[in-house]
Amino acid sequence: MSRQIFSDWDIPKHILDALANEGWEFPTEIQREAIPSAREGRDIIGQARTGSGKTAAFGIPIIEKSEPTGKPQSIVLCPTRELATQVCNELQWLQGKKGLTILPVYGGTDLEKQAKKLDSGVDIIVGTPGRVIDMTKRKHLELASITLLCLDEADRMLDMGFWPDISWIFSNMPERNQTLLFSATFPQEIIDSTEEFLNEPVTVMSDDLEVEVPEIDQHWIKIGRANKLWAVSRILVNMSDSDQCLIFCNTKRMVEMLEDRLGKHRFSASTLHGDMSQNKREKVMAGYREGEIKTLIATDVAARGLDVDGVTIVINYDLPDNPEDYVHRIGRTGRMGRKGQSWSFVGRDDLRQLERIRTTWNLNITKSDAPELPENLNRDPVRIRKDWNESSDPFGMVRISIDAGENTITSSLSLSEWIISQAKVKELAIGEIQISSDCTTVDIHAESAQRVLEIMERREFNGNKLTANLENR
Repeated sequence: MSRQIFSDWDIPKHILDALANEGWEFPTEIQREAIPSAREGRDIIGQARTGSGKTAAFGIPIIEKSEPTGKPQSIVLCPTRELATQVCNELQWLQGKKGLTILPVYGGTDLEKQAKKLDSGVDIIVGTPGRVIDMTKRKHLELASITLLCLDEADRMLDMGFWPDISWIFSNMPERNQTLLFSATFPQEIIDSTEEFLNEPVTVMSDDLEVEVPEIDQHWIKIGRANKLWAVSRILVNMSDSDQCLIFCNTKRMVEMLEDRLGKHRFSASTLHGDMSQNKREKVMAGYREGEIKTLIATDVAARGLDVDGVTIVINYDLPDNPEDYVHRIGRTGRMGRKGQSWSFVGRDDLRQLERIRTTWNLNITKSDAPELPENLNRDPVRIRKDWNESSDPFGMVRISIDAGENTITSSLSLSEWIISQAKVKELAIGEIQISSDCTTVDIHAESAQRVLEIMERREFNGNKLTANLENR
């Protein structure tokens, strides 16, 4: 039996031509299962992971159903601006010469410019829930005219707290007559919502849902943003001549900032992100594949399709939002029988995401310290810093330990008044003070902590020299 091809379906010529220009002849599993039912106007529940071709699975029916009228007819909701940009770009080339106006609508960019583009006419919107709601409330977007809604990566939107926003968008689309929902996993809350939002949906599933987890040494370091550069430097100075390192950041801005900061400390690194020209990207990728570039800093989207057998170290400078992306990142090392290792930097606010990654794939990620300096180095290329924010509690307070007890510090009030007068801090910046026989702890707001430590180092309390240090909780 011959394989099915796109031209077997009665798809408009402008879409077939676009597919042919990209060299697409055979639909993927999720496309074969989803496109025919979606073209008939059926609601779809699609289970598919990133890279399975799901954008075309919902994009082709959306493009076919939409017309270049300048009035919003279809909307695709995505969890992040990066994914919204990626989906929008794919819809643009998929439409071929149909002439649809397809607009990305997401936060973090000039609101007025987006508003003007919406006001001038748009046919398909690809956006994040928050900015879509904002534009609707500002009267730049009329949800009432939209008949087709697609949710892409619904599980990530649930994890990121967007579900109330999605419910609001659903409730403000009275003309909606078709809903497409795609997700890699289906938590109970999404399953419950499908009964309310979807009408007799067709369930389709990609066979390619399993992700191979590579057998490499996986480490995580509890570290705040203030000292991530220090930790990177510790890993880089331990690289051998045969090592290659791939560092992942979640944003293009962070990629560029990290390259700049490493350069100031005499570390050579190249970058790969979506704003680079195709020629420059290909040059960087070629240099990395050939081993001329030893350290590459990249975003997930830019690194797709980057297959380099020599990668021995992967650093997650930022933990990925999607657990699946973690596996794809670390899978770029330990190839061709080489020994590989991954290092993930985990701040206090990242602990929940780390646990989600571990449990999703049943991974053994070991808590570790940053590598020691090699024997030929006696000082860090990047100095470690006090990270007040990482050491603070949910109220922004850090704990300072003083090597003096009740014989020196007779009361909490006397210490508090001394700190206020000497360090010139507000009374609200001082929290609980506990005095024992041989030591004292005092909670100070993170913004005032450095000042208080400096004062204690320089001045005496009732004729006594105090030694104080930040206490790790």
